[in-house]
Amino acid sequence: QVQLVESGGGLVQPGGSLRLSCAASGRVFNFYTMGWYRQAPGKQRELVARITGGGITNYADSVKGRFTISRDNAKMTVYLQMNSLKSEDTAVYYCQYSGGSGYWGQGTQVTVSS
Repeated sequence: QVQLVESGGGLVQPGGSLRLSCAASGRVFNFYTMGWYRQAPGKQRELVARITGGGITNYADSVKGRFTISRDNAKMTVYLQMNSLKSEDTAVYYCQYSGGSGYWGQGTQVTVSS
C-alpha cells in the first residue's frame, strides 16, 4: 500500500508563489514517476508536471516557465514550486505516484485571488 500526503496549498494573490509538497510512504520506489495534476471546478483533471526517478521532467504548456517540479528521492518527496500564479491556476492539486496501479493523494486546494 502507498500513502501520499500533500501540503502547501492555500490562498495567494495573483503574481504570488506557493510551494506544494507530497510525501510518499509505504511500498514506494524512487524509480517511479511522480507528478502533479489539478482539477478546477467543472473541468477534467489535467497534468501539471511530472518527474521521472532520474529527474526528467515535463510540464503542461500553461505552466511552463512558471512552475518547477523537483523531487528528493531519499525522502520520497516531490515538490511543485509555483510562481507568477494566475487566477486560472485555481484548482485542487493532486499528487500522483505511478507505481503499481497508480496512487493519488487527497488533494490540496490552491486559490489564486485578490
